[in-house]
Amino acid sequence: MRFIPWIAITCIVDAALAQSSAAAESPIPATRTAPVDQLIPWLLDENQQLRGVPFSEVIFDTTGKRVIRFDAKNAVDQRVAEAISAACHETMKRLNAPNSAIQHVDRINEVSSHFEDSLRELLNATPGLRCGFPLTTEGKLQRSGYPDLRIADVESKRVFYLDPKLYAAGSRDSSFRAFYFEPKKATNKVREDAVHLVVGFEHQSREQNGQWKFTRWDVVDLSRFTVKLKAEFQGSNRDMYRPEAIVATSEK
Repeated sequence: MRFIPWIAITCIVDAALAQSSAAAESPIPATRTAPVDQLIPWLLDENQQLRGVPFSEVIFDTTGKRVIRFDAKNAVDQRVAEAISAACHETMKRLNAPNSAIQHVDRINEVSSHFEDSLRELLNATPGLRCGFPLTTEGKLQRSGYPDLRIADVESKRVFYLDPKLYAAGSRDSSFRAFYFEPKKATNKVREDAVHLVVGFEHQSREQNGQWKFTRWDVVDLSRFTVKLKAEFQGSNRDMYRPEAIVATSEK
């Protein structure tokens, strides 16, 4: 597979954006230039898309912060891992209860926040640890986006990011997207060198027994995690419904 270096992609995208900006100022479409001619064919060729990119490099290149490998021989890492394990066990026990709040939730996507809240509460109550929601670069609280939780060991100041994930039983080996990271300066929540962890909770189908039941959990170190880039072009409602672009509308 022919590999296009990061710098080349950056130059192509920057040039394309510059061209788009210039085109937006003129009602006459700009003539396509070489950068866009290079970018579009590359995006259309799935074999050319970036695959197997180390997540640690993505984090460093977009935030300037390092992904620290979990060290099973390190006393602090051991202590935090034990605390996370205890919190995961208690969280699964709580949310599996028949009277749990999640049993009234229909969509699994709406259950995730309950796991985040429970883990944060339990970990923050653990002596020697502080757990909260990481703030953005602008100092704002934002629940969406990676990562969901920030754990700090008070004594060593070592930081751990923890991101809970829920997945259906039987989908553990699925190739469908289960993780994403969107690099943006304003909403970036990775602000420190840290150990990056995902905790995955497996659940049975709700139809199977009439309620949500979680059966296992795994804590995963992301220091050797690899990701791939899947590009897409996006537009908002504001971009589409411009007064000058509307050719017909309903009567008021």
